[in-house]
Amino acid sequence: MNILELKKVWKTYTMGDNKVHALQGISLQIKPKDFVAILGPSGSGKSTAMNIVGCLDLPTQGTVLLDGKDISKMSEDELARARGKKIGFVFQKFNLIATLSALQNVMLPMLFQGTTEEARIKRATQLLKQVGLGDRIHHKPTELSGGQQQRVAISRALVNDPSIILADEPTGNLDSVTGHQVVDTLKKLNKQGKTVIMVTHEPKLAKHAKSQIRIEDGKIAKRR
Repeated sequence: MNILELKKVWKTYTMGDNKVHALQGISLQIKPKDFVAILGPSGSGKSTAMNIVGCLDLPTQGTVLLDGKDISKMSEDELARARGKKIGFVFQKFNLIATLSALQNVMLPMLFQGTTEEARIKRATQLLKQVGLGDRIHHKPTELSGGQQQRVAISRALVNDPSIILADEPTGNLDSVTGHQVVDTLKKLNKQGKTVIMVTHEPKLAKHAKSQIRIEDGKIAKRR
């Protein structure tokens, strides 16, 4: 069974008297343990596709299946729980909370899953040690480098042990050396059994994935 599937998905925005079709009938299937790059230039619709794939938004038309379940038929609470448990997000701008330490940032998603404080601390500490930040767990984001912040973000994405890692331009705010380290981390996670979906505008970055889906003008232009 596909872990994620889009069937003839449209996303239409109304702007005044005009309708903008950000996605136009996209269909794709992502299998467990796959590593897929969604590639496209600015304005192509790839960010909208990311929001749909990540179950952050619902399609105007079409069907999105997460583990075989239609997300449009879930309540907001059910969808939030499913998303929080099954999908880990890694964002270009890290999206860490400035007033919280690295440990507290990583622990946060577990709070919404009802995990005990003791279990949250243990799991978050373990993940930060695994990415080489065991001596930085009490540092706030402003006290960390860009690469360290992204490693905190990756740890946060993994904290609920999701089956899918969704990375949105994960190297966009990093230098080339640190960017390669982040890509290597994603490849390692894929080898460990995680499904990785990486959204990028960089062809060189997309080549690290097992398959590529190129979006242009809201449609799938190429697959390989």
